[in-house]
Amino acid sequence: MGSDLNITNELQEYILNHGRSLHPIQKEIINYNNSLGDIKRMQISISQCQFLYLIIKITNIKKILEIGTFTGLSTLSMSLAIPDDGKIIALDKNEETNKIAINFFKKAKQDQKIITLIKPALESLAEIKEKFELIFIDADKGNYKQYYEKSLSLLVTRGLIIIDNVLWYGEVAAEKSQDKITKTIKDFNEFVFNDNRVEKIIIPLGDGMTICRKL
Repeated sequence: MGSDLNITNELQEYILNHGRSLHPIQKEIINYNNSLGDIKRMQISISQCQFLYLIIKITNIKKILEIGTFTGLSTLSMSLAIPDDGKIIALDKNEETNKIAINFFKKAKQDQKIITLIKPALESLAEIKEKFELIFIDADKGNYKQYYEKSLSLLVTRGLIIIDNVLWYGEVAAEKSQDKITKTIKDFNEFVFNDNRVEKIIIPLGDGMTICRKL
C-alpha cells in the first residue's frame, strides 16, 4: 500500500511555486496579515487559497456562505472563482477586521459579489433562509458543531461543507493532550466521522481541512 510523502519546507515551496499564482490583492492581504503578529495564524494558507479556488471552478459553484472572514483572504480566494452573477455571504462579528476586508474586496473589484454580515455568526445563521452550494467554516472552534449543523440545513443536496483547522497544528493526534480547544476539535472530528448524512475526507492542507458532501 502506498503512503503519503513527508512534505518538507523545500517541497512545500516547490508545490506552491507550481500551483496557481495568487492575485495581487491576495498577496497584499497576506503581507498585511504578516504584520499583525501571532493573529496572522487566523488566515488560511496559500495552498488552501489555491484549493478553494480550484474546487469552486471544478464544481461550477455560484452561491457560497462563509462563517469567519477575518481580513478576507479566504473570501477573496472564493470570490475570484465564482462568476460575476455569483454571491458570497460572509459572516464575522469583528467590525474592525471587516472594514479591512471590504477595502481589499473593493481593490480587487470583487465587492459586488460579497455581502458581509457583522454580528455573532449563530445570530446571522438563525436569520438566513436561503440555500448554498458551498459553506466554508473557519471561526471560533467551540461553536463548530453548531455551525456544522446549521450549515447542513442551509446546504443543497450534494453541496459541500469545508471546515478549517481540523488538525489543530497536529495536536489532534496527541492522545494525552489536555488542551481545551484540541479536545473540542477532536470531539468535532469524531462527530463528523460518524455522521452518515455526508461523505467526508480530511486533507492536510494548511491546518487541515475536512471536505463534506451532503448526501
